[in-house]
Amino acid sequence: MDSPKRYIVAITGASGAIIGLRLIEFLLNYGADVAAIVTREGRGTIGFEILNLPGYGESDYMKFDLRGIFKALRVEVDTARLREYEPRDWFSPGASGTGSFEAVIVAPCSMKTLSAVANGYSDSLVTRSVDVALKERRRAILVTRETPLSLIHLENMVKAKRAGADILPPVLEFYTRPAGLDDLVNFTVGKILNLLDIRHDLIAPWGEGYAE
Repeated sequence: MDSPKRYIVAITGASGAIIGLRLIEFLLNYGADVAAIVTREGRGTIGFEILNLPGYGESDYMKFDLRGIFKALRVEVDTARLREYEPRDWFSPGASGTGSFEAVIVAPCSMKTLSAVANGYSDSLVTRSVDVALKERRRAILVTRETPLSLIHLENMVKAKRAGADILPPVLEFYTRPAGLDDLVNFTVGKILNLLDIRHDLIAPWGEGYAE
């Protein structure tokens, strides 16, 4: 029997942490193993955007882990397959090419993280995991979150793409007739899953139901 596939999902401090959380939720319930990395800034964004904690400070971000976040959101996930690693844990699977994982997804990916990836600056477990994926020719997906984009941002995206990363900004879409924010989030997560070749029902394939 084949062992479950492992995916690394990183959440950085850019707006849109819900994308990473929804992706982790799907992968766990899909039966995959997830190695999650949430940066200090990512935890702050989760606190402010999702848990509605105004002024969410540095002194508070260690008070809960992802299991606590899902519990607070009343989201049911199979946390038995979840492992969470600190951004400076160099003994995690993503820190070495001998580590076992299928792909690394940074969702959302801040411009700071993008810059580090594009220039091979592996100063954290997040950027090191992407670096490992690229050098080992595994999938690396960057859900880059910023607008408008400067020339520096665009050039970094091109450099990362040339190195082998997939650039997947969370672009608004309307042809699926989204009913609300959940549908927009699911669309981006669905796009990620498509790149990972994972079947899902978050979005219908084009030509199936849209013309009805």
